[in-house]
Amino acid sequence: MRSDNVKIIPLGGVGEVGKNMIAIEYDNEIIIADCGLAFPEDDMLGVDLLIPDISYLRRTKKRIVGYVISHGHEDHIGGLAYILPEINAPIWATPLTRGLIEGKLREAKLLDKTQLHTFEDGDTVQVGGFTVETFLVSHSIPDAVGLAITCGAGTVVYTGDFKFDQTPVDGRVSNFAKMAEIGGKSVLVLLSDCVHVETPGHTPSEQVVTETFRRVFGRAEGRIIIATFASLIARIQQSIDVAEEYGRKVAVVGRSLERNVAIATELGYLRSRPGTLVSLQELGREDAEKAVLIVTGSQGEPTSVLNRIANKDHRSVKLQEGDTVIVSATPIPGNETAVSRIINNLFVQGAEVIYSAIDRVHVSGHASSDELRLMLNIMKPKYAVPIHGERRHLMMYKKLAVSVGIPAENVVIPENGAVMQFGPERGGIVDRTPSKLVFVDGVSVGDVDHVVLRDRQLLSQDGMLLVVLSIDRQTGHLVAGPDLISRGFLYEGEEYRVTEEARELVRRTFQHDGDIPSEWSWAHRKIKNSLGQLVYQRTGRRPMILPVVMEV
Repeated sequence: MRSDNVKIIPLGGVGEVGKNMIAIEYDNEIIIADCGLAFPEDDMLGVDLLIPDISYLRRTKKRIVGYVISHGHEDHIGGLAYILPEINAPIWATPLTRGLIEGKLREAKLLDKTQLHTFEDGDTVQVGGFTVETFLVSHSIPDAVGLAITCGAGTVVYTGDFKFDQTPVDGRVSNFAKMAEIGGKSVLVLLSDCVHVETPGHTPSEQVVTETFRRVFGRAEGRIIIATFASLIARIQQSIDVAEEYGRKVAVVGRSLERNVAIATELGYLRSRPGTLVSLQELGREDAEKAVLIVTGSQGEPTSVLNRIANKDHRSVKLQEGDTVIVSATPIPGNETAVSRIINNLFVQGAEVIYSAIDRVHVSGHASSDELRLMLNIMKPKYAVPIHGERRHLMMYKKLAVSVGIPAENVVIPENGAVMQFGPERGGIVDRTPSKLVFVDGVSVGDVDHVVLRDRQLLSQDGMLLVVLSIDRQTGHLVAGPDLISRGFLYEGEEYRVTEEARELVRRTFQHDGDIPSEWSWAHRKIKNSLGQLVYQRTGRRPMILPVVMEV
């Protein structure tokens, strides 16, 4: 018997910005909207990326019929390369998004193992038992779409990231006609982007950035270096357009940026006149006032091109007198310190730096409050669920939805892992599935947990003290050592005094009469406790103490 209810489970992207992934379940089938990643916070030492917790999908993988992807930003496609090895299913995406996904899967050697399908704005496709209709939305990357996913229980509309830009860079405005058509057929649930809900009115058009670029280009006497996201294709197009207006040539620098530009150009989503886009070597032969570099690093990423330029570490690009650097992005929360450090280093080297605090070099790709109200009024959903936002954004969206007539009890505020159920009679959270942070650290996925992070945090705060000694297995007497090695703990002036006192304390710990065997666990615990007290008394610090006890 077919159910009258549909389940919706956000696996990422709720109560946070990034790693967007939502499972929609009906009649024993599951369709997944987006599969993104997030970047680590400052206290997640050594962690490269975060991806959604797919514990629920592991248990239900035989029921998954496919992924439908809204657009090609990392927080919506970046998790695929890490999750597809476990949860492989066909993927549907628009042409540019598909091209960007193919690039990622080719690097991960997954392309031959994955079915990829293309849909266009306004298309209707069948994914298992789900009917998926697409509608174009404006965002900071071309080919972004919202998704209307219909099953026996009704229609779930997933907006993806959107704003209503009337003058987008690529000239393709949101498909209002298709949205109105979907809204006119009765929408059960609206899953809406809400990260920009705090901003009143409408989000400015991308053309505002074009005007800023024109002002900067008009007065710049040397090279212009523009730092932006590798996937912000609209900003790259603006940079190329303005460079051509001022007779400049452009080189892109950074592996991910070069790959995305090649894909977007091949598919016709990036346009340039012959001779505008050149290699870095060719650009080096041009006069400085004719050169533009587009580089990665707008978020202060440690290995990015802009970071290496700021630290005088890039082998091919060195700052010159008269250079202008445009940091065309707003720092993601948590990245402010890294971005500020880069900007300071660029100023120290004599560059003029233009960034979001002093000029409009970036506008959001997300809907402000009036646009969010407009989406609600177009779709007229029975239930509204805010996604893609931190906790405060979700709560503010609820007030906004109530202001346009959605009953307060029909606005559901979820958390990652919440199992929501919606039907003709009622809707809300009915259960929860595990949802924890999953870290990507080097080549390992999920192997780093909170215990490892805690140890890294302790090491970063007070350093480490390693104690190496040998004891007699039979008597428990000290045979050799102790040798003490410290890292990030003692400075040169205090090292000798503290380590000598610590050695003497360890020696006394193992002095006793008679032949009394010593257990390794006892020795380990005794060293940590006694040394910990001494070190804190002498230094006021609590390093991580690691005893290495060898029995002979």
